[in-house]
Amino acid sequence: MNGIESILENNRKWVKEQRAADPDFFNRLADGQQPKYLFIGCSDSRVPASAITGTGPGEMFVHRNIANMVVHTDFNMLSVLQYAVEVLGVQDIIVCGHYGCGGVAAAASNKQYGLIDGWLTNIRDVIRVHEMEFLRISDEDSRLRRLVELNVIEQVRNLAKTSIIQNARKGAKPPRLHGLVYDIKEGLLTDLKVEDDMISEFNHIYGTSAQKHAAKVLEKETDKPKLTADKPKLTDEKSEKKSSEPSGKNSKPAAK
Repeated sequence: MNGIESILENNRKWVKEQRAADPDFFNRLADGQQPKYLFIGCSDSRVPASAITGTGPGEMFVHRNIANMVVHTDFNMLSVLQYAVEVLGVQDIIVCGHYGCGGVAAAASNKQYGLIDGWLTNIRDVIRVHEMEFLRISDEDSRLRRLVELNVIEQVRNLAKTSIIQNARKGAKPPRLHGLVYDIKEGLLTDLKVEDDMISEFNHIYGTSAQKHAAKVLEKETDKPKLTADKPKLTDEKSEKKSSEPSGKNSKPAAK
């Protein structure tokens, strides 16, 4: 068979098998989706999200790109993330990398590849952040495997930096964030256990209270409050100031 003929034939076989096992299968799917998971993975054809996780249709919302990146200027990824969190209400968000990732290997080289170079810069930023650990590993294969892991960790952190996740964490059921790595040779997934304290380590920079925190740090370090006195006040700062002012028209000034 040539072209997509085999795909169409396989589809018909799959439909026949599904209906034989569960006559109402497609009717339930047509009613809507309520996936528990959002899977952010690599586009590599050897890493099929549903197959390696044992999930079926309707159980996992999926976004894939080169090297499973969470880039804050990628409106495709951000749109998927917002829909998954705010509309579908997913419970767990997984960033899944894999050993032998071509995108990671390309980023670790000193070659140019064309249009993708801009995308690979985001992985090179991971190398920059973890340069000391990266360079201490002499074996190239081990170094690339570790870079795959570090990249997953940083992408989970990038998820936590988004306003989408920060707002969701203020709710009653915030989604849990996970970093996994798939070993193609073994077929196994490994949980990197990206703990919450790893994610919140830089919360004072990326969190919603970052501007207020930065102003206080600047005033403390420079001992010159006037440096930030003319800056626009945040909403919470205005509220604090207003609540500290005397109320009522008949308030008398303090005696001199």
